[in-house]
Amino acid sequence: MDIIRKIEHEQQRIDLPKFKAGDTVKVFMRILEGEKERIQVFQGNVLRVRKGGTDSTFTVRKVSDGVGVERIFPMHSPFIERIEVIAEGKVRRSRIYYLRKLRGKAARIKTKNIWDKN
Repeated sequence: MDIIRKIEHEQQRIDLPKFKAGDTVKVFMRILEGEKERIQVFQGNVLRVRKGGTDSTFTVRKVSDGVGVERIFPMHSPFIERIEVIAEGKVRRSRIYYLRKLRGKAARIKTKNIWDKN
């Protein structure tokens, strides 16, 4: 069992920022199209973060042309160039699936102030 943990630890990325559900993030993904490579940005709210070693994932939701788009990213994927935290959200749940039902102003997440204690 220690051998498996050692291999998993070697494959984990340590350059990722700390973020949680409710935060607004920009995920810079490396996309391969034939021989070409480009970087595509996916910006949205984090709905959930699933922890669990190398197979941990996080779900990001954005609204594009009035349609909600969700994407699940592997946390330690080599195709993720970088992740930028744009804003920290003020939510009371670890999974904010209720955003799927909300529209317009109701779907906004309050951002944390630098003076908040929590």
